[in-house]
Parts: sequence; C-alpha cells; structure tokens
Amino acid sequence: MTFLALIGHLLNFMAPALVMALLLWGAPRLWPKARAGRWTPRTELLALSGLGVAVLLAGLIVFGRDAKMLTYAALVLAQGTLSWWVRGR
Repeated sequence: MTFLALIGHLLNFMAPALVMALLLWGAPRLWPKARAGRWTPRTELLALSGLGVAVLLAGLIVFGRDAKMLTYAALVLAQGTLSWWVRGR
C-alpha cells in the first residue's frame, strides 16, 4: 500500500465521524435563539470529531471490520449526547 492510499483509507474511515461532527456543530448555529455552548466552537468541534473517531475505532476493534450499522448507531448516539450536553439541554 502506498502512502497516498493509506491516507485515503484513513480519511474514508474518519469521514462519517467528521461529517456528523460538522452537522451537529453547525446546525444549532442556524437558529438565532439557540443557546451558546459550554465550550468554545473550536473545542466543541474537536471534541465531537475526536469522540466520533474513537467510537469508529472501538467498533473496528470490537467487530473486526469497518462499516457495521451498530457502530454507526453508536456514533450518532455518542456524538448526539455530547452535543446535547455541551449545549446544556
């Protein structure tokens, strides 16, 4: 495997976590009456992304392969819970 292929595989592995983090980070900013978060926007985005990648990595270790629906369900649950907690709801 070449270095560029490795980078491509890693980016494709992390893509669901990063997209979900961007959606959960950006959606509350569309509403003018949304509460401010407990953390700075940068910290919130990094925490959501890091948690998402950690959940995907845990799913890879537990199931022995990537792209299991249970892993994606855990990703949504973990990132959604963190986003809810940061927003103080």
